[in-house]
Amino acid sequence: MRTTFNRVLLALTGLVLLVVGLSVLVGSLDLQRHWDFTVPSWWPFTGPKDVLLTDRSRTRYRADDWWWPVVFAVLGVLFLASLWWLLAQARTRRLRQIRIDSGDGQGALLRGRALESVLRSESEEHEGVEWAGAVLTGRRGSPEARLVLGLEPRATPADVVEGLDSRVLSRARTSAGLDSLPAEARLRAVRHRASRVT
Repeated sequence: MRTTFNRVLLALTGLVLLVVGLSVLVGSLDLQRHWDFTVPSWWPFTGPKDVLLTDRSRTRYRADDWWWPVVFAVLGVLFLASLWWLLAQARTRRLRQIRIDSGDGQGALLRGRALESVLRSESEEHEGVEWAGAVLTGRRGSPEARLVLGLEPRATPADVVEGLDSRVLSRARTSAGLDSLPAEARLRAVRHRASRVT
């Protein structure tokens, strides 16, 4: 759910909330009078006595029995949708279990964290890799691996990727009985602090 659309929507929502918050702050603290500046005519709050809804706005649709229930229903739906969206951002897409073919026609379930741990430890044993992280995503029957590898200064990225595919991922596919295990690897250089030699 963490896509570019979500990031843009989050940025726009934050920008709108920032503008509304600043307008309320400027009006409530009467900053335009204290700091001697003027606000545009469209500015919603121009002084500390301004309110969000004037008496006229609140009583304008009093004769219509449907108006305020609809307003509160729409606000409630917006609140619930925003809450769902916020929780969806925090939800992880990590794969908890993998369905493997056990050869008896029944199948078996393998814990995703167990395979992640194996991928991580075997990647760290690979030459040129100082540390590794692994996360499984996708579906039970077709998992995908996302790896982050910290490369040592002497490591060659092409050799690391080739060894990762031919040894680590191949062994994981074979041991889990998977037809394929697509993987995305992100390589990062490990920075070491300089040590003083005496």
